[in-house]
Amino acid sequence: MLTLQQNSPSLLNLGKCREAVASPMGCISVPMGFMLQTPAIGVVSNLRRKKGKAWVLVSKRRSYIKNVLSASQKESGVVVKEDTEFKSSFDEYLKAMESIRTDREKKKAGGGSGHGKKPTDVAFSKDVPQRRKRDETVTLKRFKRSDSKEGDKLPERSQGVAGKKELGGSFQPRNSIKPQKELSSVGTKTGSSKKVDVDTTASTRTKFVKKKSMPMNERSDDEWEMERFIFQPSELLNDGLNGPRVSRMEMEERIQNLAQCLNDADVDMPEWMFAKTIRSARIRFSDHSISRVIQILGKFGNWRRALQVIEWLQMQERFKSHNIRYVYTAALDVLGKARRPVEALNLFCAMQRHKTTYPDIVIYRSICVTLGQAGHMKELFDVIDSMRSMPKSFKIQVHDDWDPRIEPDIVIYNAVLNGCVKRKEWEGAVWVLQKLEEIGQQATSTTYGLAMEVMLASGKYDLVHKYFKEVQGLSVPNALMYRVLVNTFWREGKPDEAIAVVQDMESRGQVGPASLYYDLARCLCSVGRCEEGLMQVDKICKVASKPLVVTYTGLIQTCLTNGNIHDAASIFNHMQKYCSPNTVTCNVMLKAYLGCGMFDEAVELFRKMTRSRQKGSKIKSEISPDVYTFNTMLEACIKEERWDDFKCAYEQMLQHGHPFNTKRHLWMVLQASGARKVEMVEITWRHLERNKRVPPPALIKERFRVKLENDNLVEAVSSVACHPSTNQQSFSKDAWLKLFKENAHCFKKEVLEHLISDLSKSETPNLIFQNLLDSCLEFVNLDNLVAG
Repeated sequence: MLTLQQNSPSLLNLGKCREAVASPMGCISVPMGFMLQTPAIGVVSNLRRKKGKAWVLVSKRRSYIKNVLSASQKESGVVVKEDTEFKSSFDEYLKAMESIRTDREKKKAGGGSGHGKKPTDVAFSKDVPQRRKRDETVTLKRFKRSDSKEGDKLPERSQGVAGKKELGGSFQPRNSIKPQKELSSVGTKTGSSKKVDVDTTASTRTKFVKKKSMPMNERSDDEWEMERFIFQPSELLNDGLNGPRVSRMEMEERIQNLAQCLNDADVDMPEWMFAKTIRSARIRFSDHSISRVIQILGKFGNWRRALQVIEWLQMQERFKSHNIRYVYTAALDVLGKARRPVEALNLFCAMQRHKTTYPDIVIYRSICVTLGQAGHMKELFDVIDSMRSMPKSFKIQVHDDWDPRIEPDIVIYNAVLNGCVKRKEWEGAVWVLQKLEEIGQQATSTTYGLAMEVMLASGKYDLVHKYFKEVQGLSVPNALMYRVLVNTFWREGKPDEAIAVVQDMESRGQVGPASLYYDLARCLCSVGRCEEGLMQVDKICKVASKPLVVTYTGLIQTCLTNGNIHDAASIFNHMQKYCSPNTVTCNVMLKAYLGCGMFDEAVELFRKMTRSRQKGSKIKSEISPDVYTFNTMLEACIKEERWDDFKCAYEQMLQHGHPFNTKRHLWMVLQASGARKVEMVEITWRHLERNKRVPPPALIKERFRVKLENDNLVEAVSSVACHPSTNQQSFSKDAWLKLFKENAHCFKKEVLEHLISDLSKSETPNLIFQNLLDSCLEFVNLDNLVAG
């Protein structure tokens, strides 16, 4: 506890204070009325008077030695800094806190007479800020006491110089304080002082008022609130970095919430909002926390946001990483699972530029697997060459024993085989097996399975059987090898051998994955043995993770690929006993029915799909017809010239919220109108008006033709008036004249003359109407000449 002894009780003015002398106990002697300010960062001090002789300084959470004096005080040498001795004792801290509480209770019990001891001569005004501003920056300096334990370090806080003094002991708030560099003395045990550079920065404006001999019962509520405030934890230190410890569960919950917020945020979120979101999470920024955020974003499939987190991290000077390689490894894993080889390779190249992030074997494995799955063989071999050579991006000293060169292991060679599957390069598989034999590395079952898959993709079926026999002589084949063998027999048209292979696997006590039984079922369905194929569905259900409807859809597609529509329909009816078909399954069957000339079956299926989404329908289904469903049905109706079905399907499309598409549906509407289904034009016209869309020029001229043919001159002219007259080419004189000539048998001469009369009386200058008038006059005159 730091004790400030009173030198003279009669001194009230700081300008008239005498010099202070150091006491034999190492305490600091200051004149009465000397006022200590609150430390600048997050630690609030309270000054109490004890027995009328000494001042007791009680610090919240930490104690600090701070010699902040005004220029006049420094010149007069009021405080002897060399004799300052810092002694931290938690027990004394508790005693001081207990004494404050005891004094407060005694004053309350005294009935507020005001004759007791003065609680303090320092009172804080009510405008002390509850939270420090963001733009307040304070540099913390660390020092080690000579009498402290090893490793026990305390930060030295900086504080601004006091403002101008006033008579009566009050300080005026400072309007502006420029950051300055002071030399603060830190007392050592030997009495010598050590100069420490402290950067002081202006703090928030706070008025400190010294009040004399104020009884405890006369203090205002604001002053009591301020005394409670000075013993509260600092807001700045409780920001997740220097605040109180939190449990792992709570920190993990904060990380989860941060990742969820970043994933749900807008893609075009500005940089300042992105930084604010991260800082508001109140997490301790470490390699582990950042890696966890990236991993969770990877589970969400948001690899772009994961890269944005790394980009933000690179700009943070406060972040101190112990092993930043962990963070980049997590990002590479996210990019690999998202199938983003280009971004992963760019990040890998960036890691090679620095020694602290230079790739290790885990990173090499990750980037090789990513490149191999994408089939980028050239880049993959470049990575393998780089891991065998010394880095050229930075110099390595002679005495440095760091050697980053690594030889490829079995995982990297398996990645090469993955790339060979994509490229169908069977020579690469042979090279990998030879390379493993040269280095004395035994190929695993996974390696042989990938080699067999390469041969299957390349059409080398004999090598597939050869590698399978080699594995049988060394170890038990795994499920991957059995699956490749089943697909090989399928390609060779040997379904019985495929069944025998699966039975042999099961006799060994092995249970294959869902993909194995799925491939066997497709193999059987492709040769017309659908009943045996459906028997494999029971085995698929026991080990499958995907929905059952996906399996049935694949079997239906296999039958259709082989041109067997009846088996596909049989499987479609069979699946409805166990699961409901989804939109994809119905679209496949709809396309199959229409392709095989089964229009009535297609219409019945289409009606079931549309009725399931209607309000009040008793059919409970998740089927929702999409744009592909309606387009397929509309095209089929036009091909079969089923105009009533076309009108029904077109109206259903608009009711289900799929808008009119000019490129897709305009030619259909015009063809239906030409087939005397003119109501399709009106349905489209009303739909465009409801959605406040400008009709295309072809639809405008078609509606004009229909209305003029029906002697509805007002509606015909209003159709043309709705166009903003920006496309002059479609409404030129020649375009209108062509329309009149092609439909001359539809127009009456009296209607055309009436149209000419109405257009001549129009006073509104419109180039479209002028072209219409000229073309109509020319057509009528030409018609009169022909008639004459």
